[in-house]
Amino acid sequence: MPDRAFGHTPGMNRPIPSPRAAAPTTTALRLLREIFGHESFRGAQAEIIEHVVAGGDALVLMPTGGGKSACFQIPALLRAGTAVVVSPLIALMQDQVDALLLLGVRAAFLNSSLDAAAARAVTRRLLAGELDLLYVAPERLVIEPFLALLEQVDGAHGLALFAIDEAHCVSQWGHDFRPEYLALSILHERFPRVPRIALTATADAVTRAEIVAKLGLAEAREFVSSFDRPNIRYLVAPKDSPREQLQDFLAGHAGEAGIVYCLSRRKVDETAAWLRAQGIAALPYHAGMDAEARRANQARFQREEGVVIVATIAFGMGIDKPDVRFVAHLDLPKSLEGYYQETGRAGRDGEPAEAWLAYGLADVVLLKGWIDQSEAPEAQKRVEAIKLDAMLGYCEAVRCRRVILLEYFGEHAAPCGNCDTCLEPPETWDATTAARMLFSAALRTGERFGAGHLIDVLRGKDTDKVRQHGHQLLPTFGVGAGHDEATWRAVVRQLVALGLLHADSSRYGALALTDAARPVLRDEATLELRRPRPRRARPARRGRSGRKAAAATSGLAPADTQLFESLRALRTELAGAAKVPPYVIFHDATLREIALAKPASEEQLRTIPGIGAAKLERYGDAVLRVVNLSG
Repeated sequence: MPDRAFGHTPGMNRPIPSPRAAAPTTTALRLLREIFGHESFRGAQAEIIEHVVAGGDALVLMPTGGGKSACFQIPALLRAGTAVVVSPLIALMQDQVDALLLLGVRAAFLNSSLDAAAARAVTRRLLAGELDLLYVAPERLVIEPFLALLEQVDGAHGLALFAIDEAHCVSQWGHDFRPEYLALSILHERFPRVPRIALTATADAVTRAEIVAKLGLAEAREFVSSFDRPNIRYLVAPKDSPREQLQDFLAGHAGEAGIVYCLSRRKVDETAAWLRAQGIAALPYHAGMDAEARRANQARFQREEGVVIVATIAFGMGIDKPDVRFVAHLDLPKSLEGYYQETGRAGRDGEPAEAWLAYGLADVVLLKGWIDQSEAPEAQKRVEAIKLDAMLGYCEAVRCRRVILLEYFGEHAAPCGNCDTCLEPPETWDATTAARMLFSAALRTGERFGAGHLIDVLRGKDTDKVRQHGHQLLPTFGVGAGHDEATWRAVVRQLVALGLLHADSSRYGALALTDAARPVLRDEATLELRRPRPRRARPARRGRSGRKAAAATSGLAPADTQLFESLRALRTELAGAAKVPPYVIFHDATLREIALAKPASEEQLRTIPGIGAAKLERYGDAVLRVVNLSG
């Protein structure tokens, strides 16, 4: 088993500081500087850390990339004993432990990837009080033998805290429900004096209440940071030719790492194969694949530059890769929570990133069908239907995308100027007459047909299906010939989004009027709808440069850019030797700062954000050699 699984770092001669006796705030900042290489806390981090160090429970809502890990890692080093971190994914555990070990922190994980001998070695170190953090899966944590082991550790050396990461997994109505999370309330019962911190990047008010109730956190202090990710540009497009649309979008991200989400496993496989045929390094990921193939593809995505993962929502939770430059959805997500969580995997380094979504009415019908056919209780089905309606409403909105997202999570904001509706405000038109035509066509055909057939009737298309049902004889036949198909499809989607039409999934998407449509049909109300935009191809970028180079080397002189690329080459070499992803060694932002500052000594290198004492000792000489050679 590699050394990293056991929680020690070969070549590290200098022990990490032992700060547990010092004042929390001052010592926390010192730890942040010496171990993590950052000069100051962000947002509410300092307040959260001080609260947990003092023994308080906390519920922390912080966006992806906002620094959640520091909120439990630093208290773990400041409090006596071992901190136990509940993590839902093996890959996430290994990534975080790898990163901590390179910082000189005594960390380890216990999960099914370890053989018996390796697991015993970690257990021995735990019992000996040699671990600052231990990462475990929820299903292991709640079994009686492991709880008994923790009681033994608590009696001997103490438990510093329990950190419950991805706490939204406890929500039975959420997008990432994990049944094993429901049992975590036992921690408070068995270890009432050990503080708990539950963390998530995604939770609306209903989910927050469920986390509090299910985990027994009624006395916990809530820390809610802004959900805004200003570096992410949100783009939404109705499906036209989805693959061509995706190709247009990816032309702006050549050579960059990204994620493409699809609803079905089959579509994942087909899309990944198609992207490879276009010369893009694309790999599939879904639960139907062999476990080893999934692990191999995820490892390539994390360790290689410019790999694109095509996945179902089975991929991504806890992925710590900071330089994902885009997330694309080829199908409509089930909820705004899921969409926010998935798009949040882009731009964790704070550099510009894009979230692109293509959607169509067929997606709505499919997802409504899944809800209707599920065996979930009726109350849960109603909640899921409401969340899907909110997702469709977001897609069809004429307002700022970011404002809508933040409002969903209970936060108010001004228009962002960095989403498609802000950059190119949509044109609206009086669609009252068009809506009445559509309603009339639906009623005259018995509310038994889907959008495609009704549009054919309205546009006067002489199809076999139209003639089969005699619909060419209806007064509505051809009355909408003045609008093209794209306009009619936009009208249908928006009327469904507004709740004026219902797409019946049990009848293949047959459109029926709701009570809300009656005032429009009777000419008692008017409708302003969004006019569809013609699709425009984006210009292709050159080779590997793309947005990655633009983001990471923006403002650098040519010589500095050359140094940045040399540092990236060094990082790749160091990562290969350590068997970790490159970003675990240094983020692009750190390399950029080195290229700008050109430090000539260890003391100067120490001032670069992201370089703590352990990384300075381990990699300082190699970095300085590259800087000196750049001359």
